[in-house]
Amino acid sequence: MISIAEAIQIVKEHASQLPTERVSLDTSLGRILAQDIVADSDLPPFDRSQMDGYAVRASDSHNAPVRLRIVGESSAGKGWHQEMHEGEAVRIMTGAPVPVGADAVQQVELAHELKDNTVVELLESVEEGRSIVRRAAEVSEGQTVLRAGVTINAAILAVLASFGYAEVEVGTRPRVGVLATGSELVAVDQKPGQDQIRDSNNYSIGAYAQNAGAFVTQLPLTGDEISDLKKQISKAAETCDVIVTSGGVSMGVYDFTKTALTELGAELFFERVALRPGKPTVFARLPQGTLVFGLPGNPVSVSVTFNLFARTALLAMQGANNPALKTETGVLAKAVKGAKERDSYLPAQLTTNDDGQLIVFPLKWGGSSDFIAFARATALAIIPAGTKTLDADSLVKFVRLPE
Repeated sequence: MISIAEAIQIVKEHASQLPTERVSLDTSLGRILAQDIVADSDLPPFDRSQMDGYAVRASDSHNAPVRLRIVGESSAGKGWHQEMHEGEAVRIMTGAPVPVGADAVQQVELAHELKDNTVVELLESVEEGRSIVRRAAEVSEGQTVLRAGVTINAAILAVLASFGYAEVEVGTRPRVGVLATGSELVAVDQKPGQDQIRDSNNYSIGAYAQNAGAFVTQLPLTGDEISDLKKQISKAAETCDVIVTSGGVSMGVYDFTKTALTELGAELFFERVALRPGKPTVFARLPQGTLVFGLPGNPVSVSVTFNLFARTALLAMQGANNPALKTETGVLAKAVKGAKERDSYLPAQLTTNDDGQLIVFPLKWGGSSDFIAFARATALAIIPAGTKTLDADSLVKFVRLPE
């Protein structure tokens, strides 16, 4: 049995990055950036006004109130491109270029126009540089503004668009086959018979995999026949980069996943992790190069182990800088019990108190099969191995569950 940290490290070592591809900017949301982004211009590309008002020479305002002659207007997209001189002002709008000769902008609320709008009276003085963003104050041409490995979100889309990246290099999305095993399972549209249950793991795993950027194929349900299991895995390996199975990884008579993988010539990297829930988790690689995650069958164990291990692999294969779930710290809302030999990852909800502290509220749940309670979880509280009880108000580490 290995530690969770060791298991995650093994996953990252064997989840080789897939080739990259170019996609259009409008289809890149959620993809992993595979190139550094370099500014092709200064930002802003000119001295820019931060507000509506009047571009002036600060020295002309020192004896305010003063009157200045309006010689032009500069608006966003249509600047006034002449030189402004002593005693003059230019009407200016937010985002517009500041004309040559001006070194400050007085806001419109502190001025008013006279004599058929040809003269402006400044009611207060203004200091040099006021309300102007200087050229290249944000970014200089040639500067690297984004590094490969980040996930493209709405804010990053704006950066890419601003510097002319109509197409962008991204990590290729892994192809994932999802396979639930067990003779007790029936399809979701069937009425379970005696001793049967509907399959839910295929749907949760598929959703988590899509959330991590993968293309997902749901494979047919497989009973407790090793020949059928080998056939399904072999067929999936022809087209999939990763196969995720659920069930059949414990020590029971009908737990055939490890045997099937071994008979298919797979290299097993680990098969037990010091984790509650989710100890019997298998990670292997088939001769074709396809990675296989054999997850436990209980729904909560599936969610925990997928997000700790399989999700990490999928993001690493797309070139993510930090593919594993990020560990954070909060305040425990109520006491929880740990396990002697395993770290516990317990379902919890995150809230904040009046002081802005993150509060980790452990949910009442009935074990690794209680997917109803788990459906309300937004995080996993981490209780270290050997902790008999972690008291309320203690600091506790946690990871957020993907939305």
